[in-house]
Amino acid sequence: MSPSVTIDEVVLADEPERWSALGFALDRDRLRLGAVSLRLAGEGAGRGIVGWSLRGIATNELDGLATEQSNSTPPAPAADHPNGIVGLDHLVAMTPALDRTVPALQEAGLDLRRIREEPTPAGAPRQAFFRLGAEILEVVQEPEHIVAEREGDQRRPMRLWGLALLTADLDQTVATLGKHAGEPRAAVQPERRIATVKRSAGLAVPVALMSQKP
Repeated sequence: MSPSVTIDEVVLADEPERWSALGFALDRDRLRLGAVSLRLAGEGAGRGIVGWSLRGIATNELDGLATEQSNSTPPAPAADHPNGIVGLDHLVAMTPALDRTVPALQEAGLDLRRIREEPTPAGAPRQAFFRLGAEILEVVQEPEHIVAEREGDQRRPMRLWGLALLTADLDQTVATLGKHAGEPRAAVQPERRIATVKRSAGLAVPVALMSQKP
């Protein structure tokens, strides 16, 4: 049986200066979100989230997702960032074929916790949730109109799409980001709140800010 799968590193095609300007503490092109490393490889690396590395996977064939196997030892959680961010709550991935993606992730050793058969506010019909150590991978089935716009091609691989970051004090983090953060609102998760980082921040991926679990 595969050991517990955890995230080592997530790689973004983004510039370090953009994250530093939002109050993140960087070590050159890297920042830590709890025990997860975020590497900012620059715009020339591609588009959005370009890949990740995982510990404990049985195979790196994750439905076409660029994945490397990591043998590193999980580090102790990093210190909080000046903007109040304390870690990574979850990553969001998109797939045109959830029933194909879920078995592929399970085959690699990822721990499926549940499949939610209810639409999201954005119109996605179904979601699957995998536990990766302290973090969650949320895999979202693309809405039918998105699949149709791409000529109904369900052969496309899954892709990592966005990040949800944990903050010790959501209101304070939103105040620190100023014009680049939206107003906090109730999250889907009970007793939690969420705010979005606006496009004006210039980040390469969608980023949400979440309050901690009560």
